[in-house]
Amino acid sequence: MKYLFLLLVVLLVIWAIKRGKVAKQDKPPSTPKAPTPSEMVTCAHCGIHLPQEEAVSGQKGLYCSTEHRTAAQDRNPI
Repeated sequence: MKYLFLLLVVLLVIWAIKRGKVAKQDKPPSTPKAPTPSEMVTCAHCGIHLPQEEAVSGQKGLYCSTEHRTAAQDRNPI
């Protein structure tokens, strides 16, 4: 009976070790994704740098605001 109990304990330890290794392999390493940098453009009126997504386009170039596009006597591109 003593050997049967010892065999059961050894099998339980082996099972726990294998289960722990499988649990560690299932989890993918979590790495936070860094935001991708956007292309920077220069305002044709004042020269400030801003992301291209925020720029206002005109026929003569890109501007930081509609006021600067108007001040440069530029119109919306057709």
